[in-house]
Amino acid sequence: MKKIYDKPVTFRLLSVLMVSVLFGSAAARADVVLDWNTIAVNTAVANKQSPFAQARYAAIVQLAVFEAVNAITGEYQPYLGTITAPPGASTEAAAIEAAYQVLSTYFPSSASTLFTERTNSLAQIPDGQAKSDGIATGDAAASVVIALRANDGSSPPQFKVPGPPVPGEWQATTSCPIVNGVAVGIGFQWQNVTPFGIPNAGDFLLGPPPALTSNEYAKAYNEVMMVGSLNSTERPQDRANVALFYAASSPTQVFNQAAVQVAQQQGGSLSENARALALINMAMSDSLVASFLNKYHYNFWRPETAIHAGDTDGNPKTEPDPSWVPFIVTPCFPSYPSNHGSAGNGAAEVLRRLYGEAGHSIMLTNPAVPTITLQYTSFKQITSDISDARVYGGIHFRTDQEAGADLGRAVGTAVYKNNLRPVHDDD
Repeated sequence: MKKIYDKPVTFRLLSVLMVSVLFGSAAARADVVLDWNTIAVNTAVANKQSPFAQARYAAIVQLAVFEAVNAITGEYQPYLGTITAPPGASTEAAAIEAAYQVLSTYFPSSASTLFTERTNSLAQIPDGQAKSDGIATGDAAASVVIALRANDGSSPPQFKVPGPPVPGEWQATTSCPIVNGVAVGIGFQWQNVTPFGIPNAGDFLLGPPPALTSNEYAKAYNEVMMVGSLNSTERPQDRANVALFYAASSPTQVFNQAAVQVAQQQGGSLSENARALALINMAMSDSLVASFLNKYHYNFWRPETAIHAGDTDGNPKTEPDPSWVPFIVTPCFPSYPSNHGSAGNGAAEVLRRLYGEAGHSIMLTNPAVPTITLQYTSFKQITSDISDARVYGGIHFRTDQEAGADLGRAVGTAVYKNNLRPVHDDD
């Protein structure tokens, strides 16, 4: 893996603003596919879903929207191919209804808000047969995709009971829930969730994390120990902002917000946008499934645990600090690879294949951290900041981030190449 410990961090522009808009609404409204993507992300966040659950829900919504729209336009190879639409059906009505039905099914507590959004969106479409047929097509697509995911392994929740405190082995940290009197790891079932766009997450098993006695491990250990502690004097303010922003912002929030802005700038059609958002969210969800498979396969300890027990790893270059505390809260599952790095790079790989790597204007905001706004011109800048965020936040080794990047790029490539291809694609 290529080492990026010493990369420059000056190519980002961070500004401090008060943000009064909803997350994802920085770009002007464009079409109903993009509008309902923002509604979908905000709904999952409002219902306090985990980052990996958010990715799953977003993929279900966007696949239902794609399948509904594509049943009418026929521009791409379908995901399922079981939906038919009457000639002349409204693509806008189909997209609105597909998103609404998925979201209202999964989030009944948001039913009133969602119904209002549906009413307002459909009011922009003239009444008539085309509108009615579009609504029926959206209903059918939502029903089929929901049924497809009914038993996909995402529930019931399962937990990992830590083993004895062996050097290198994951141990529960302060954020972990107590189940039957024991602090446990969460998301243990996620490694078995049925992927959306890859055949099998097991096809994406990474090589192991660096050996505890290696120079590579010592370098990663000492970096996070120095820049990732709660009271580090080696963490610049811009890296602190990045750590705080990405601690509050899931990959689903970040990359859907970026995708909506870039799609608007590119001026894509409703059908193109439906396909793009489906691919991006499939890649994120599948990257997280593969990441959890790797996490619980290697069961590698977090920096918080490692630094407390640095005198047990057999490496003379890793001094212990039993009082060390990370800058942000350590998530409650193993360290290697990074979930945020995996999902982020999965999305970024699809985005660059759709729109090109650079030359974009992206502004990321989140009401949860209202004084931080991040501005980017390329997708690599975002993923590089995510890598820094987890290291400067004290919750990941740099090698976790590099592994996540490798994993996400591989999954994103596979999802893009093997799903929703143009009908007349010669590639």
